[in-house]
Amino acid sequence: MNAPTAFSASSSPGFAPGFEIPLHRSLTEPILLGGAPRTVAIANSTLAAAVGLGLQLWLPGIALWIVGHLLAVWGAGLDPQFMQVFARHIKHRTLLDV
Repeated sequence: MNAPTAFSASSSPGFAPGFEIPLHRSLTEPILLGGAPRTVAIANSTLAAAVGLGLQLWLPGIALWIVGHLLAVWGAGLDPQFMQVFARHIKHRTLLDV
């Protein structure tokens, strides 16, 4: 088990000294399944299962799962919150339309 780290408000300017709280890593790190973000892994597995089981296309379903999971693991390796960043990027328009 990882010991909680203490966040000391006394070391930050503008806070009253003497206030500390234990901060567990599980509160700050995203949930990953097999190295991929949880929502992406579930959506990818569901889509691959629909292709493999529902359409009875076993090899394309397995290939879709492997490629999708590898891409999700690669993205999470760069930034564990890449899906939230991508969703925010899609939502906001560009500032300098030319």
